[in-house]
Amino acid sequence: MSSCGAPAAEGGEALMQKRQKYDKSKNCVRCKDNIGNIVVRHAVYCKNCFSPMIAAKFRRGVEPYVNEAPKGRRRLKASGNILVGLSGGVGSTVILDLVNQSYFAPRTDTPGGKEHPRFNERIWQKGFVCYVDISAVFPNMRDRTNEVRNAAKTYDALEFILVRLENAFDDSWWTSVGGKPSNSELFVDFADQDLLITAISDSNTDPVAALRTFISALPTQTAISQAIPTLVRVLLLYTARHLGVSHVLLGTSLTSLSISLISSISQGGGFTVREESDEQWMAPGSTTPIRIIKPLQDVGMKECSAWAWWHGLPVVQKEKLPGTGQDIAALTKDFIVGLEKDYPSTVSTIAKTCAKLAPKHGSVRRCLLCERPIQEGIDDWLTRTSIRSLSIGNTTPRFSTARLTPSLCYSCHTTLTSKSSRGATKSTSSFVRLPVWLSAGLQSAEYSMFQIPDERDQPAEKTSAKDTEVWQTRKIGQQEMKHAIGDFLIEDSGQ
Repeated sequence: MSSCGAPAAEGGEALMQKRQKYDKSKNCVRCKDNIGNIVVRHAVYCKNCFSPMIAAKFRRGVEPYVNEAPKGRRRLKASGNILVGLSGGVGSTVILDLVNQSYFAPRTDTPGGKEHPRFNERIWQKGFVCYVDISAVFPNMRDRTNEVRNAAKTYDALEFILVRLENAFDDSWWTSVGGKPSNSELFVDFADQDLLITAISDSNTDPVAALRTFISALPTQTAISQAIPTLVRVLLLYTARHLGVSHVLLGTSLTSLSISLISSISQGGGFTVREESDEQWMAPGSTTPIRIIKPLQDVGMKECSAWAWWHGLPVVQKEKLPGTGQDIAALTKDFIVGLEKDYPSTVSTIAKTCAKLAPKHGSVRRCLLCERPIQEGIDDWLTRTSIRSLSIGNTTPRFSTARLTPSLCYSCHTTLTSKSSRGATKSTSSFVRLPVWLSAGLQSAEYSMFQIPDERDQPAEKTSAKDTEVWQTRKIGQQEMKHAIGDFLIEDSGQ
């Protein structure tokens, strides 16, 4: 290709000079001797130098968060156990292998020198591998549990834990992980912007049926692709709390992190953009936080694939959801993957730029669905800006019914109530059961202000004099509106 210039002077069309895949030479930038086997952001690495480089990046992403830096010599010792989230994808498979090699496999090297000794004591006493099966979301989805279990069996020091997505609606699972049992199940109407809540005692809803009803009631495919990872993440966190875990490691690569950042911001999650890369979660009633670490957020998808190939790791692959492909997450993934192929340094710029973002004001509350901070004043802002559709003759009491909206962040509220002409399959049920941790949060002392009506309760016919005024929202006609503002209208003089 010719360089940019005047076409008339050069006798042809001016074309931009395409940048070379590597900067200087084909030799490895570390050892300077071997011919490179892989190009990482225009830097060449041989196979022998590539693995130590990835392992060093992994340790730099983990060890600063193990414990607080002491005044004297630092010695890594965690306060709890470690849990690795395994999805079957390349990133989670690679991080499982790195965790085993770095912290659990028997060491065969020398004990080190006087200034840099190597300790054989484990940083975490116990290690767990947790897989969340999502095959029950839709009928005829493939259950990959046995394949994932067999892949995790090669790591004897780590115990395999199976959690199913329908456990989010299973009271017995909630009790088994230390949750407080409730006497009634809470249901919500997704068709209402206020998300009115109703309590039903002893409904005995099947967890799989409740999960499918919840998913089918979501308004769009984008909402489905957003809700499922949210349920998976919270299931992992409550499982980690039950197992005495202090650190949860996820195999989110640089590519996946950039995708999740852009996708989250586009769906209203800008207030919690920092939690996408660095998050501490504390269970209700607990005093010890759980650190969620993503050590591969400086390692791209290409490097993860190379590690898995050269180390012979069995990659099961994640199950794809039916109907996805045109949602925001899928479109963002196509864009970021294509961007990484042609301009690899740009993807890291996305993650580094988002890491500098922070909300102007903190938050003392957290969303009951995603368990992340809530931006204050969201409910008032939604009331002023949302376009709400009302049916003639239908009235909604503002203060007589419990509402879920004030307990949700903007992103989760958008997920449950967003509108689209090409939405998902509508649910046949008008009321959808809420996840168990959300129901427990609403019925806790912190949210005792809610008076959730029971389906069996009858409305009272009389009200006492102490009752305050009740506002109602209803649709009115043009004549009534004109009469209400008639005193402010200027009469037409006929000129």
